[in-house]
Amino acid sequence: MSRFWSDVVKGLKPYVPGEQPKLANLVKLNTNENPYGPSPRVLEAIREATAESLKLYPDPNAEQLKLAIANYHGIEARNVFVGNGSDEVLAHIFLGLLKQARPILFPDITYSFYPVYCGLYQVEFETIALADDFSIRVNDYARPNGGIIFPNPNAPTGCLVPLADIEALLKSNRDSVVAIDEAYVDFGGESAIPLIAQYPNLLVVQTLSKSRSLAGLRVGFAVGHVDLIEALERVKNSFNSYPLDRLAIAGAVAAYEDREYFEQTCKAVIASRKKLVGELKALGFEVLPSAANFIFVRHPQHDAQESALALRQRSIIVRHFKLPRIEQFLRITVGTDEQCEALVAALKEMFGS
Repeated sequence: MSRFWSDVVKGLKPYVPGEQPKLANLVKLNTNENPYGPSPRVLEAIREATAESLKLYPDPNAEQLKLAIANYHGIEARNVFVGNGSDEVLAHIFLGLLKQARPILFPDITYSFYPVYCGLYQVEFETIALADDFSIRVNDYARPNGGIIFPNPNAPTGCLVPLADIEALLKSNRDSVVAIDEAYVDFGGESAIPLIAQYPNLLVVQTLSKSRSLAGLRVGFAVGHVDLIEALERVKNSFNSYPLDRLAIAGAVAAYEDREYFEQTCKAVIASRKKLVGELKALGFEVLPSAANFIFVRHPQHDAQESALALRQRSIIVRHFKLPRIEQFLRITVGTDEQCEALVAALKEMFGS
């Protein structure tokens, strides 16, 4: 610890991202990336944007991208905020909307960046325990708060909160922001975006990293009432006026224009997930119901950490969280059918099945 660090830095417990190892013949099922590449139209748009114009700053407001997102969701561009990946968007939300006098609420098992943001921005928070089946019970959030945030589907569980339950939460919680983090919603959930017209305290966050195969491009956005969007714009323009470069804007716009490719790859992931769930259940795994591009599993007879290490020795990596309540679970990204078959074959070998 350096004597030059500020008190804030001294107290931080940074987020630990999924490992990006360099192993030969790697089957990478640990960071929920889409196993299918981006739309060819995205690659072409990026190539076209790689031109003399790179000497110029990008549009600080990314108006073309906001319009593409708005058109896709049937809303207005003024209801859209964009940032350098949904993580940056979330960071601005914590500072601009969730730093309140009362503690904010989020699940005890959820995206592990949330408590990191609270530490960085000194936001008070309380965690709400998931049910025994690891579902989010919205009635548990009916208490005074400075804001509510959770992923839907939740991470790392993959469990989905029905849209009707989210609306019930909004009806009972009108005096603080409710942020729904929909990073994985396209793999089996129903977006809360249509509700923003009725609930001015609702903010919905999405990313192009998962369902649109653009984790390497770093594009995320939030959708909500203009008052909420204005707060995020004020934070953004006090931090970095140009969060999205010209290539990211061009690629993201093209991704929204190719609806057919997006729907095709989402359906492929969903089909692979269904098949993988069946095969793992046949091996004795308990599998939580997932509406994401990953599954959360545990085996009653095999230690999760030991299983993760054994898979790694076979050049297959999955995510293990050494945390209370979930230390016997593995989070497994849904890969291609070939990658899933390699995983199942390795598990059969390990378990002697």
